[in-house]
Amino acid sequence: MSGHPHGQSEHTPECRALLAQLGDYIDGELKQTLCAEIEQHLAHCDDCRVLVDTTRKTVLLYRQHGQQSRVELPAEITSRLWRRLDKEGCVNSSDE
Repeated sequence: MSGHPHGQSEHTPECRALLAQLGDYIDGELKQTLCAEIEQHLAHCDDCRVLVDTTRKTVLLYRQHGQQSRVELPAEITSRLWRRLDKEGCVNSSDE
């Protein structure tokens, strides 16, 4: 079961636009009109809503605790994360 609108399994252009602005959205640095568009999308896209909520919680936890101590991720988790980011086109292979 997909949370994307109309049962789509791939990211829609709206999903990709949200992903491109995710950091600014979470940091509250977008214009109100863009925020309203994103929030309208989130109301209908479970996958993006989960992504935003998870990212928001991760940023909050880092801000609260990340400065105090560094936690090293297991190598397999780091490798999986890089592979996923590369698959999504978020990084170049040379960025690893």
